[in-house]
Amino acid sequence: MQNDYLNANRASWDLRTETHKDSEFYDLEGFKKGKNSLNNIELEALGDVSGRSMLHLQCHFGQDSLSWARLGAEVTGLDLSPKAIDLARALSRELQIPARFVESDLYSAPEKIDGKFDLVFTSYGTYGWLPDLERWAAVIEHFLKPGGVFYIVDFHPTLYLFDFDSGRISYEYFNRGEPYVEESEGTYADPQAKIRHTDYFWSHSLEEVISPFLKRGLQLEDFREFDYSPYNCFPNMVERAPGEYVYGKAGVRLPHLFSLKCRKRKEERGKTN
Repeated sequence: MQNDYLNANRASWDLRTETHKDSEFYDLEGFKKGKNSLNNIELEALGDVSGRSMLHLQCHFGQDSLSWARLGAEVTGLDLSPKAIDLARALSRELQIPARFVESDLYSAPEKIDGKFDLVFTSYGTYGWLPDLERWAAVIEHFLKPGGVFYIVDFHPTLYLFDFDSGRISYEYFNRGEPYVEESEGTYADPQAKIRHTDYFWSHSLEEVISPFLKRGLQLEDFREFDYSPYNCFPNMVERAPGEYVYGKAGVRLPHLFSLKCRKRKEERGKTN
């Protein structure tokens, strides 16, 4: 089962990378000219990252990783797709932005990367590709320095209930254990792209996202929900304001994003008598 989903999703993201690098959605030429690909949500949440070490999980082809590096972070990006990692490395060399990129599935990351980080970051379309969020949290805790921060901003599980084309609720809120397996054409960055791929993905509730970190003793510093997406990445979205896209009937505010910020406790010093 594990090899099935990893192989299928790896092949899917290889195909997506070939399309995404040339898409208006990613605006790679604008990025090369200095455009920052990050959004105000994550920029405001993490603040000044200058001189801080960061592990960016599921980094795709590295635009956000390199954007953090442009802001002074010492970045390591990790992704499942070899084509995405190859492109990320090429961009790092071309733009002379120092960053390290590692090809690996998330659960194998501790076998591929040494060291600990001040920040672990992931965003926008990540946790739904993972079957086990307890293991996900274990990997994140493993890489955090004492006092280090984990931050995620991602699409809300309530939004993921919908079939975006029909508007019907078609997926479960709670993890059913087994993945959804779907064949799709195109991609969110280019719905007309002539690519066909098989995807394995899972539904996860907010409880399932948050609880593993609390069980591991990480301190919850901030949790937020947002009624818009910064990306026009699903069918039938409308732009209500510049950079704010919403799905569904006008006037009905749906949760589109959530963000979570947790801190690993500092190691306790030995007590003296």
